Amino acid sequence: MTNESELHDQRRGLRDVYVRAWRKHLEGRPLEPLEAILVDVIGHHPEYHGLLVEEGVSDRDFHEDTGGTNPFVHLGLHVALREQVAADRPPGMRDVYAALATRITDPHALEHAVMDCLAAVLWEAQSRGGPPDEAQLLECMRGLA
Repeated sequence: MTNESELHDQRRGLRDVYVRAWRKHLEGRPLEPLEAILVDVIGHHPEYHGLLVEEGVSDRDFHEDTGGTNPFVHLGLHVALREQVAADRPPGMRDVYAALATRITDPHALEHAVMDCLAAVLWEAQSRGGPPDEAQLLECMRGLA
């Protein structure tokens, strides 16, 4: 069983990946492929640029229930969505996403719209303690304008 300290260390480690990628970008150093994806996602969120260079940001608590958005969760949803589309997981996601792209032509706005579906499906899965309902995700995506 993972204790609270181990979870905190895991969270910090994951957040540090974002922080290091952004700092490498700012310093003009070469990026690994994953870092390039992270920098691209971060680049679309200027509201997080200053935050990612703050000392100790990887240990900071972000409470979405107080009205603030956890930037690492938000950025992570972008990355997860891109990976799902690339892997066509669930099957058919790539086609549904491509069809949506003809109606929502701003790529960042499209990601945000689909991320709302993804977040809802993940929240529901976590609430019931089961896997995400892939059919529900595709259904939600098909309902987007």
